[in-house]
Amino acid sequence: MATAPIEPPQRLVSSLSGDPDGAVREWLAALPTLVQQRLDAWKLTLERVQAPGGRSSLLALVRQQDGTPAALKLTVPGRVSAHEAAALEAWDGWGAVRLLRSDDAGGALLLERLQGAVSLRALPEAKALLEAAGTVRRLWVPAKADHPFETLAGRTEEAAVALRTAGSLTRAAGPLVEQALELRRTLPAGSDEQFLLHGAFRQGKVLAGERAPWLAVGPSPVVGERAYDLAALVLDRFEDLMAGSGAAPAARRRVAKLADSLEVDRDRLRDWTLYRAVDTGVREVAAGARQRGELLLEFAAWL
Repeated sequence: MATAPIEPPQRLVSSLSGDPDGAVREWLAALPTLVQQRLDAWKLTLERVQAPGGRSSLLALVRQQDGTPAALKLTVPGRVSAHEAAALEAWDGWGAVRLLRSDDAGGALLLERLQGAVSLRALPEAKALLEAAGTVRRLWVPAKADHPFETLAGRTEEAAVALRTAGSLTRAAGPLVEQALELRRTLPAGSDEQFLLHGAFRQGKVLAGERAPWLAVGPSPVVGERAYDLAALVLDRFEDLMAGSGAAPAARRRVAKLADSLEVDRDRLRDWTLYRAVDTGVREVAAGARQRGELLLEFAAWL
């Protein structure tokens, strides 16, 4: 059991300290106690809290009672990741980190230990995209009729107001915002696919493991069509693509290559990528990351 005080990573503290939600701030203040309670309840020995860590969760490297290494994750309450445990149970280690135990009430997850410092971003771009495509394919399992997950229609509907509001801060992006909002309205109704998706898939969410070479972590699960998940992969490391010559045609080739390799419709992948690029781009601008946001909007315009 841990004897030294448990300190949340500074990145997590900085990310959540200004959150207007009182419950989030209360959770952050209580986090050292919550971690210790879970260590005691599950008879875990704390090795260290991983830093810099994430912006909405704490990850602690621990040992189970028999000495087996594991990772204890506590996530901010009320976030999209509320159904992370259910998604990991559905995948049962196939393409994703294995869930060992969960505490639904407290939002705690005990996960198999992966190599947190080694993600697909360590690989050359072409190899990373190949491995990422193989990993995300494993996660696309048909959703059960009584699944607990959010749907694409619901997730994008909730995002529409924020997109329109944030888009007003970038007048030049007006036509792109309107196009993205129209795509948001039509795309979810245009497909009958009902797959369980990772929801936040990118190369940095795929870590090296012992049981399998690469395993996905940190899902924000949602049910819908595969092109939505794949769109995030199209946008991954887009800055590297834009820095090269012939960036615009290279972006379109990436869409075509990924769509064909995973048997996803090219046009729908292009449309979901445009939507996600605009949605992310205007949010980045609104948050003060103007340069990155405007690059994303330029990427969207190429499509």
